[in-house]
Amino acid sequence: MSTEHLTLGPVLSFRGTHKNTWRVTALVGIKAGESIPTLSVEGKACPVPVVLHQTSKECFVRYDLSCPLRAKERRVAYGFAPNGPQWEFSVPGKGYAPRMTYVSCNGFSDPNDMRKLVRPDNAVWSDLLSNHDRHLRPEDYQLDKEQLWHEQSIHDQDLQRFHLMLMGGDQIYFDAIWEEKTLKYWVSLSRKEQLRYKVTKTLDRQIEQYYFGLYSQRWCPEARKRWLRKEPLRDAADAMATMPTVMMWDDHDIIDGWGSYSSEMQYCEVLQRIFHHARRAFWVFQMQQQLEDLPELILSDRADISQKDPQYAPVDWERVRTRDPLSLPLLDGQPGFTSVYCAGPVAIVAADLRTERSRTQVLGQYSWQALQTCLRDLPEGEPNHPGDRCQHLLFMSSVPVVHPKLSLAEELLEVFGNESVVDSSIDDLRDHWSHDDHEGERKRLIETLTKVAGSKRLRVSIVSGDVHVAACGGTYRRDLFNINNWAQILQFTSSAVVHPSLVGVPERLFLHLLNRLASQPQKVDPQYEVEMMLFPSHNRYIMPARNWLALELDMGEIDAGCKLWATWRCETQTGFSNHLQAVDPAQ
Repeated sequence: MSTEHLTLGPVLSFRGTHKNTWRVTALVGIKAGESIPTLSVEGKACPVPVVLHQTSKECFVRYDLSCPLRAKERRVAYGFAPNGPQWEFSVPGKGYAPRMTYVSCNGFSDPNDMRKLVRPDNAVWSDLLSNHDRHLRPEDYQLDKEQLWHEQSIHDQDLQRFHLMLMGGDQIYFDAIWEEKTLKYWVSLSRKEQLRYKVTKTLDRQIEQYYFGLYSQRWCPEARKRWLRKEPLRDAADAMATMPTVMMWDDHDIIDGWGSYSSEMQYCEVLQRIFHHARRAFWVFQMQQQLEDLPELILSDRADISQKDPQYAPVDWERVRTRDPLSLPLLDGQPGFTSVYCAGPVAIVAADLRTERSRTQVLGQYSWQALQTCLRDLPEGEPNHPGDRCQHLLFMSSVPVVHPKLSLAEELLEVFGNESVVDSSIDDLRDHWSHDDHEGERKRLIETLTKVAGSKRLRVSIVSGDVHVAACGGTYRRDLFNINNWAQILQFTSSAVVHPSLVGVPERLFLHLLNRLASQPQKVDPQYEVEMMLFPSHNRYIMPARNWLALELDMGEIDAGCKLWATWRCETQTGFSNHLQAVDPAQ
């Protein structure tokens, strides 16, 4: 099968475990009018693929690559029959935790920032792939002391390092939509004219085409010929073809700052149509679901019309799962896309923090109820068999829960800042959990996660992105922390895999401010406190470097509980540095 007819993919997606099956799908885009090719996994033809969406130029289909869980982990080969390109992904052993990597911010807002980079755009992706699979390394790739730890147990056994890739937001940047002709004109209008601007059928169609067309452009490998020549793979598309993904959107997957504009701006017709089509495209490309199965959002009877917080009615996701056996594990009764995955002794919560976001809200009432019910029902297993129960909960928060609080900057921007869809200064601050408007919900989240840690006797860790730096922080309950380590929740911030970090002179001044504020703990209330930690193997709190994160559980002594190791790989001018943090089992 020739790759000339492929427009996208394969993009692997993890669908959870079910009856000892590791469920994986692959999204593939095919030129319109071409026949749908046969995809094989472990030498057997996949079932007939499901058509997710069709445009005048492309057809997007989803293949089922699910595999049985066996006693030992293994590589799984898949590819186009009979003589097309081949790829591999790995399936963990039954009952074992998957080894995971976490990335965020796979793109950029301003091309001028990318010109400041010392190394190539995809240098971080190349390093991640070289750590994932030795067959993907360039010939001149040099291993450091930390990487050698993984050679004997993983690569010398001809295994891949990661079973899953968690993508915590901004998988694609739609910021350039304001350069489209009609919307560029809309941006030039006065605020009053913007708010009452009517979207024509032509403009609506252009917005739809933009969202459904950009994925193929941004997620397409730079040169598909590499697949046939078996040269090293070095970009996001190559990573998504070799590691099943768990994706959750953030603002750039919609537009920069979505959810942090005034209610008048966010509810104007232009932005509402943008959100409508961004949501549909996210459903197809990042969640790999049939477009016809996506329910519309409906405002609930409890919606505060004066405040215009988006209080949506609950969505019956169970109906979607009934129609689609490979549907994602979406929490039933929530309006958003929050999903929960359980694999061995680890659970992953991919939280949707954008669907219901406003200036004064992160999650709506029904989403909080669904999340708290799900966490309450996490499997506990038998007391004498800790390997059968959840020991670590990873909570994916696209925006950091623990981050320096910029109170003065918030006040100045509130007074002097002007709301604009092409200026992200104000909305970046309003996005933060630590912003005054979101402090109440941050407290609710910390209490919710601490409660499940105590009731289930497990460790909770937060993974986050968004802020284009690497950092480590934590939150804890002061009256319990010295007695029970589960009362401390660590946060690992890993951002960005492509977007530049703080590289210019103004950004370096901002970095100095961040480090100064990071030294000051934040008291959430009389019981809870959050604080930044010195970044491992670094003399500052904030590491200004592009990076990716490894999340691996030490399964050597499972009866004693599993230790979680978090390892950042941070880009330097000449290579990469390693930074390790450990999370002990619950005591």
